[in-house]
Amino acid sequence: MANVLILGAGYAGLRAAKLLAKHASQLTITIVNDHPYHYESTQLHEVAVGNKEPADITFSLRASLPDNVNLVVDTVTKIDRDQQRVELAHHDPLPYDYLINSLGFESETFGIPGAEENALPLIDIDTAVAARKHLEETLAHFSQSQDPDDLRIIVCGAGFTSIEYLGELVHRLPKLIDQYHLPADQIKIDCIEAMPKVLPMFSQDLADYAVHYLESHGVTFHTSTPITQIDPGVVHSKDTSYTAHTIIWTTGVQGSHVIADSGYAQKRNRVMVQDDLTVKDHPNEYIIGDVSAVPDPASGRLYPTTAQIAIAQADTAAHNIRAQVSGRTPSKFTFHSLGTVCSLGPTSGVAEINMLGHWKFKGVIVGPLKKLVNDRSVLELANVRTMLESN
Repeated sequence: MANVLILGAGYAGLRAAKLLAKHASQLTITIVNDHPYHYESTQLHEVAVGNKEPADITFSLRASLPDNVNLVVDTVTKIDRDQQRVELAHHDPLPYDYLINSLGFESETFGIPGAEENALPLIDIDTAVAARKHLEETLAHFSQSQDPDDLRIIVCGAGFTSIEYLGELVHRLPKLIDQYHLPADQIKIDCIEAMPKVLPMFSQDLADYAVHYLESHGVTFHTSTPITQIDPGVVHSKDTSYTAHTIIWTTGVQGSHVIADSGYAQKRNRVMVQDDLTVKDHPNEYIIGDVSAVPDPASGRLYPTTAQIAIAQADTAAHNIRAQVSGRTPSKFTFHSLGTVCSLGPTSGVAEINMLGHWKFKGVIVGPLKKLVNDRSVLELANVRTMLESN
C-alpha cells in the first residue's frame, strides 16, 4: 500500500484527506497538523473583533476525519526530500511515498522595521484572540488614561482581510462604546495602504461601495501610503506618522517558513509547481494551498491564495495520487473561480459570482451569500453534521 502523508489540515489538506480516504484500500493516509482542530481562516477577523468566539469557527479534526485517516498532532520542522521523510518537533520522522504539502501561511512583514514587534497579525486562532483582547483592554483603559490614542485604531493594509476586519469592527463599535462608556466622536480608525486602490480583485463600482460604506462608518483611508516603520504606538509612512495604541497588521501573508528551511526553490515561501501541482523532479510530491505558486494560463499571473483555490487544488492532487497508484497519467490543474464575497460586517458586503453568468451584489444580500460560502466550505472539508453544528 502506498503511504500518503499530508502536511497541514487547512482547507487544502483536509479536503485532500477526505477524498483520499475513499480509496483507503490502496493507501495509508496520515495528516499532520499543529492543533487537533481546523479553523476557518476566512473568519479569523470576526474572532479578532469579538463578533464570534473561537468555537464558532473551529471543529475537531478527529471527529471530522474519516476513521481510516491517521491524525498526528505535531509541528512540522523540516522536509527531508532525499530520504522522503518529514521531521516533527515531538514525534519520530514520518516516511512517505506521496507527499501533499499544504502547510499554510504566516504573516508577511516585507522587512518593515518594527512590524513584527509592534503590530498585531491575524493568522490563527491565538493571534485573533490576542487582537481581540488587546482591542477591548485598550478601549476600556481610556476611562483611566484619557489618552486619545487608546481610542485610535490603525489597520495596516487594505486588502481582503483588512476590509472584512474593518467591516466587523464598525459593526461592533457601538456595543463597545456603550460597554466602556466611550466618547464616540473621539474614536478614530485609519486604514493605511501602499497601493492606490482598495480591493483590486473587485470591479471599481463594488470597491467604491465598500470604501464609501466604511467611510460612512468612521474609517479614514490613506492609499498610496507605504508603511516604512512601526514603533510602539506609531505607524510611519515616509514623513507622516499616525498614532494609535491598537495597530492591526493585515498587509499580506507568505507561505510557511518550513518551505525555505527545507531547501525548496521558493519566493515568499511559495513554490512554483508543475501544471499537475507536483514539484519539478519530484513527481510524488504535491504542493498546494498557501505554499504553492500556480500561474493562471490566461494571464500568466499567479493565482491568489484563497480557500476556494486551495480546495480545487486538493481535488486535483487527490485525483492525481490515485491515478499514479493505479498506473494512470495525472491530470493538469485547471481552475474556474466561482466568484468572490467580501463581507462588511454581518449586514453588508460586496460580491461577484460567476455561476450561470456574472453577477454583482452589494448591501444586505451579501450576508446570506457569505454564510452560504462558509457552510459550503465546511461541507467540502468535513460532513453535514459538522456543518450544522457550526451554525
